[in-house]
Parts: sequence; structure tokens; C-alpha cells
Amino acid sequence: MTLWQGWRHFVLPLRCLLCGAAGADGLDLCADCNAELPRNRLCCARCALPLASAAPLCGECVRRAPPWDAAWVPFRYGWPLDRLESRYKFGADLAAGRVLSTLWQREPCPTVSPQLLLTVPLHRSRLRRRGYNQSLELARPLARRLGVPMRHDLLQRIRATEAQTELDATHRRRNVRGAFALREGTVLPAHVAVLDDVMTTGATVAECARVLRRAGVARIDVWALARAPRGRSA
Repeated sequence: MTLWQGWRHFVLPLRCLLCGAAGADGLDLCADCNAELPRNRLCCARCALPLASAAPLCGECVRRAPPWDAAWVPFRYGWPLDRLESRYKFGADLAAGRVLSTLWQREPCPTVSPQLLLTVPLHRSRLRRRGYNQSLELARPLARRLGVPMRHDLLQRIRATEAQTELDATHRRRNVRGAFALREGTVLPAHVAVLDDVMTTGATVAECARVLRRAGVARIDVWALARAPRGRSA
């Protein structure tokens, strides 16, 4: 801990954003709530879907592989992480965002790093309403920590879409079809990762991956903070 961090914690003691107890380990999160966070240790290597028992791939990826190559999603979307994510994404609670970002940075990362990290973009109309891109703000410190270059302006959302939260898998795919494009003149490296905050059905990152694949990217990884179990919306 730096001198500045020590002084800050003395003046503004860490408090758990979930239960109000004293924060721990440099976080506004107590040790008990941290221990309750659902880690995504047992999951499909291709799409990170939480699994009940160990298997290299989930049934869906065996039947039809997604348009990306691998996924890194260290948490499951469930209590109490879902509360922090909801406060951050929809309640503009940036303190919750800092906690989530720090938690992500502390998780074991892939052994092979991408050459470039791209964040899932918001349409300009939603960006104006929300005021920030939640995926981008999570990605900034993570990219610095891992030493991976990041760009937020190459992958663009060219069409406003409905919020995915209340849509089923079929309508999610239709909703984002043709919604993304690369900025004109973009040249991409061979290995790229697409980052989002929460991955539910994978429809959004799949559409992004198709755009990158058409641009000639050889390997596409998907990075997300949390993966929703089957049947759980986020």
C-alpha cells in the first residue's frame, strides 16, 4: 500500500458496499462478502458457461461452436456480484465499478495474451443517457495491469438497439444483427480479445466476433467479468 492509499483509508475508511461492514484487502468489500462472490471455476473453455461437472466444452459448443476461440470470464453472474454490477451499470455507482475492476484484475489471467483489447461499444444515444461505457471503464485498469493495448474507437455500434435485458436468446441475436462495424481503414492484429461486462447468451460478443472475423482476425477471445448461468438474464 502506498503512503497516499494509507492516508486515504485513514481519512475515508473502507466500507463494504454490500453490508456496510469494514472493507478488507484494499476493497470497499468485506472479507465475508468477498468470499461469497461466485467464481466461475467450472465452466466451458469455449464460452465460459458455468457447468455442473467438469467437461472441456458445454453441449451447445459441441453442437455448434461460437464464432470466437476461447473465453475468460472469472465470475458467475449471481449473488452478490450481480448487485454490485447492477449498481455500477444502471445506478452510476462508480465505487461499485472500482471494486469490480479490482476484483477482475486479481483473477488468474489467460496464459496467452491478445495483441489488442477491444471493448463492446455503446451506441452514442445510450452513451449520452448513461454518461459512460461500463465495459470500457472496467477494461482501462485491466488493460494497464496486463500490459495489453486497448482501443475503444475501432469497433463501433452503428445501430441503436433495444436493451438486451428483457429479451430471450432468439430476440437477442436478432436485436444485435448488423449493429456493429469497424471504423473505416482499421487494421487489426492476428489475435484480438473483445471485452464486455456481463455475458448472458453471448449474442452481443458473437456479432462483434463475426465483424472481426470478416476483417481477417485469426484468433478472437472473449473476455467478460461475469457469465450468466443458463436461463439467467443480465
